[in-house]
Amino acid sequence: MFDPASLKYDINGLIPCIAQDADTGEVLMMAWMNAQAVERTLDSGKVTYWSRSRAAFWVKGESSGHTQGLVELRVDCDRDCLLALVNQTGPACHTNRRSCFYTAIRDEEERVIMEPMQQA
Repeated sequence: MFDPASLKYDINGLIPCIAQDADTGEVLMMAWMNAQAVERTLDSGKVTYWSRSRAAFWVKGESSGHTQGLVELRVDCDRDCLLALVNQTGPACHTNRRSCFYTAIRDEEERVIMEPMQQA
């Protein structure tokens, strides 16, 4: 049986979690989890993060409708980072982009490489 306490959390009790589209492999976002968020994610199948700014749990898509359904949760070799393979509904980023990684550094300059998704 998996025990979230077996993970290596930082001094604040948090571990980074990268969300990746389970079908395409696209990296969507990174957010933080604590042990309870890991448990809630595994129990519910809805990816749940810990909001550092609000000091509260945050179920992805709870207010926006842009949900992340958990397909699989993976632990890295050092047990200090998680990878959530997800089914993403709508954009993952609060800027209405598919991914939070929409800025590239090319030729020593920042370039926006992904535009916001169209509103339905």
